[in-house]
Amino acid sequence: MSQARVGRPERSGRLAVVGRAAVTWLRSLRGRTIALAAVTVAVVAAVAVTGVLLFSQDAGRPPIPDTRARRYTEVDACLLTGEKGITGGTAAAVWQGMQDASLKTHARVSYAQVTGEQSTGNARPFLNGLLQRSCDVVLAVGRPEVTAAAQTASTYKRVGFVLVGDGKAAGSNVTAVSAGDGVRADVADAVEGAVAGRG
Repeated sequence: MSQARVGRPERSGRLAVVGRAAVTWLRSLRGRTIALAAVTVAVVAAVAVTGVLLFSQDAGRPPIPDTRARRYTEVDACLLTGEKGITGGTAAAVWQGMQDASLKTHARVSYAQVTGEQSTGNARPFLNGLLQRSCDVVLAVGRPEVTAAAQTASTYKRVGFVLVGDGKAAGSNVTAVSAGDGVRADVADAVEGAVAGRG
C-alpha cells in the first residue's frame, strides 16, 4: 500500500509540470503570434471560398456577356456638319439615323464639325480629315459640307457618300437624302445600304 501512495504523487508532479509548461507556452504566444495565426486562418478561408465560387460555375448556364462593350465591325461612318455640330435641326436627326444604323450594322459612327468660316473651301480640310481617318461612309449635312462632299466623291470611289439636303446623287458611290420629316429613317437606310455594299 505504501508503494501505491508513493506512485500517485509522482504522476501528479508530472501532470503539474506539463500543465505549467503549457501555460508558460500560451503566455509566451502573446498578441503578435495570435494575431498572425488569426490572419493566416482568415486568408486561407478567403482563398478557399474564392476558389469554390470561381470553379463551381453552373455548366448549364452560359456566361453573362459584358453589357458595357459592343462589338463593332471594321466599318466607320463619319458625319461632316456645320459649326453647330449635332446639337439640333437636321444634323441632330442625321446623327440619330446614323446611331440607328449602327445598332443594326455595328458600324462605328463619329462626326466632325466645320469650325470657322462656313464655306465650301473651309469645309474641304475637315472632309479630308475624315477621309484620311479611313471613313468608309461619309455623310454631309449643311450646304457647304454637302457641296464639298459632292465635289470630292468622284475621287474616292471606294467611299460611300450620303448627302443630306438638296444634293443630287452623282455617281455610283453617292446617295442623296432629302431633309425633312423622314430624314432619320432615310439616313439609317442609306447608311445600312452603304455598309452592306462594303461587305
